[in-house]
Amino acid sequence: MEAVSIRLENISKTFIHRLKGEVSAVDQVSLHVQPGEFLTLLGPSGCGKTTTLRIVAGFEKPDRGRIYIGEEDVTDLMANQRNIGFVFQNYALFPHLSVFENVAYGLKVKGASKIEIEKSVGDVLALVGLKGYDRQFPHQLSGGEQQRVALARAVVIQPRVLLFDEPLSNLDAKLRVYMRSEIRRLQKALSITAVYVTHDQEEAMAISDHIAVMNEGKIIQIGTAEELYLRPESPFVAQFIGKINLLPAEVREVTEKKVMLRIFKQNYRVSKGSHHFEPGQRVNVFIRPETVELVKTIDEDSLKASVVERSFLGEKVDYLLELDGHTIYATSYDPLRHGTFSLHQEVGVRFNPDAITILKEVEK
Repeated sequence: MEAVSIRLENISKTFIHRLKGEVSAVDQVSLHVQPGEFLTLLGPSGCGKTTTLRIVAGFEKPDRGRIYIGEEDVTDLMANQRNIGFVFQNYALFPHLSVFENVAYGLKVKGASKIEIEKSVGDVLALVGLKGYDRQFPHQLSGGEQQRVALARAVVIQPRVLLFDEPLSNLDAKLRVYMRSEIRRLQKALSITAVYVTHDQEEAMAISDHIAVMNEGKIIQIGTAEELYLRPESPFVAQFIGKINLLPAEVREVTEKKVMLRIFKQNYRVSKGSHHFEPGQRVNVFIRPETVELVKTIDEDSLKASVVERSFLGEKVDYLLELDGHTIYATSYDPLRHGTFSLHQEVGVRFNPDAITILKEVEK
């Protein structure tokens, strides 16, 4: 089956909460998922990502806006008329049915023949690595195996699009990493358009072609993992995708392509990007922890800080530093090679000018 696009045009959905009153769950969301693309809706709890997914699926009807799958307007179609595959957070397997019967359920509803059902179920169980599990029941399976059954059931009907609602949240950390790779492999093998919902930033970055970051019912920014991590367009995205140091700075000098910033007691010549600056202007900058260099010798090229917290994590050490009244995150990789710093130790801090990004202009 040829891959199709998914298009949302100005989708809005409001709910009435018993205590909060009218709550805008989705607010004028427009989105275009390309054929064969894997797009993830990412955001904190209550941001509107699951409601958006349920609107695409047909489980919720928008108050305003239109939904298109391919060239078809499906806004007024019931969920069972949209030909979508949906993988739920809790798997939603029938406990009294075998693996074969669970996977075959959708085909039986569609009226497929016995021969077609046996072939299709056998093929898809082999595809998800469950060949020979036909007669097992859900209670006899591990969490990862149950998730694969849910995947097989979603894809066996040959849906136009595949939708995932936090499908890995019930699995342990190691299995989550394995299963996200399996989901991505399956999606590529089928060349099917997929929309995936998660609140896990690492999961979204590992699995997606593009990520739509949501907050308070709106899409804040859409981009690749690299674009969102390295070039966030707002403080929210910068702080939600990974860990950052958000610091105040003062513009000292402006040239055609660079700007001289004063951060604490050091000057840094930084790319100005598309911003317009004037000397004396106050701005915010962000610096990722892994670009903060820690040195044992404090000299004129470094800032003096004190180690407040440290977490040894094997391949890296995370530090929380106190620097001139501010807390700074720093991450040091390969501790065996670079050494470590102890709690309360004074260290030198160096910022790489190429790793300093001006995030947002503030008042002069």
